[in-house]
Amino acid sequence: MTPLTQISPIRPPDSVAPVRPAGPAQGGFSSVLSGALDGVDSLQKSAEAEIGRFLRGEGVDLHQVALAQQQAQLGFELFLQVRNKVVQAYQEIMRMQI
Repeated sequence: MTPLTQISPIRPPDSVAPVRPAGPAQGGFSSVLSGALDGVDSLQKSAEAEIGRFLRGEGVDLHQVALAQQQAQLGFELFLQVRNKVVQAYQEIMRMQI
């Protein structure tokens, strides 16, 4: 009987940059929104780069490609939901009577 080996912990791929929440806004709402959009864009570009490396056969595992694509999709969906809430709040403010 062979001894069991310890399973290594799961960690995110090194090639995907994590999305960091924006700190206090120095330039206001537009800079926070721009930073969030840049974060979503970088996730999408990273996923596209992973797909390209996989298709060229550069030793990228399929699960890394799937994880990068899923992170990009989740980042976009989160951004979309935040945008929807901001639009909804704006519409609610516009309906208020002064």
